[in-house]
Amino acid sequence: MALISWLLVALVAILHIAFMAGEMLAWGKLAPRVAGLQPPCVEATKPIGKNQGLYNGFLAAGLLWSLGSAPSLDVRLAVFFAGCVLIAGVFGALTLKPINRGLLLAQALPALLALIAIWLRG
Repeated sequence: MALISWLLVALVAILHIAFMAGEMLAWGKLAPRVAGLQPPCVEATKPIGKNQGLYNGFLAAGLLWSLGSAPSLDVRLAVFFAGCVLIAGVFGALTLKPINRGLLLAQALPALLALIAIWLRG
């Protein structure tokens, strides 16, 4: 179970690196799909998207920090950062469109699975 929790935390970190890249480099394509923004709003919110991407980068950095050297895992760090990801994913899903199931599946669910695996490892 230790290896599975390590792999799930690594997966969440990789996803957040991808989220960071998308928000910082491809906001124009991402914002209409994820947040339902119209073109004028997309352009006006590019700085906000880059800032949001930076926060996802910090989450990824914290998760990577928790990984230590494979397959060890700093459980306190992993729980903190995966918990932050879970909360952010649920909050985003509830506030971006009526319910954004994509955020629940892409952000909140992997974090929840990582937290469950950490808990099960004892």
